[in-house]
Amino acid sequence: MSKTLTREAVTTSIDLDAGTRKTIVDSVNQQLADTFDLFSQTKHAHWNVKGAQFGPLHKLFDELAEGLEDHIDTIAERGTALGGVARGSVRMAASASRLPEISLGAADGMDYVRALVQRFAELAKSTRAAIDEADEAGDAGTADMFTEVSRDLDKWLWFLEAHIQHGSPQ
Repeated sequence: MSKTLTREAVTTSIDLDAGTRKTIVDSVNQQLADTFDLFSQTKHAHWNVKGAQFGPLHKLFDELAEGLEDHIDTIAERGTALGGVARGSVRMAASASRLPEISLGAADGMDYVRALVQRFAELAKSTRAAIDEADEAGDAGTADMFTEVSRDLDKWLWFLEAHIQHGSPQ
């Protein structure tokens, strides 16, 4: 029988008090779960997309997933740098994610685009909230990391929405 590791935190010389670090690590782990879930849902869309826009969407979804994967690593490492434990297994992410599950029935390219628009927008919104939380806690490093993530999420949301928007402004 395998032993489950239970370490929750380690001592660090980072100049944030333990309570602040725990609050930030909890926030980081929530964003990690949501980002990891969005990564897997984007890969699902990449693998299963069908329709007239297959080629460009297959490539776009893969590029989005690669970008998310880079942020997953950065987010997880920030949590451990603060003395916490990155809760980054697939099962941990799935059980903690706040994003809705993508439909198995969605195979048409535009169905996937619409589903991903919703999920990227939700993650962008929660990332902005995480920026504010880190700022309020006095953790400029984490706020800066989430700001970079936020910029990319907004850009990727633009890429996705361009496939379903029409020429007239709202």
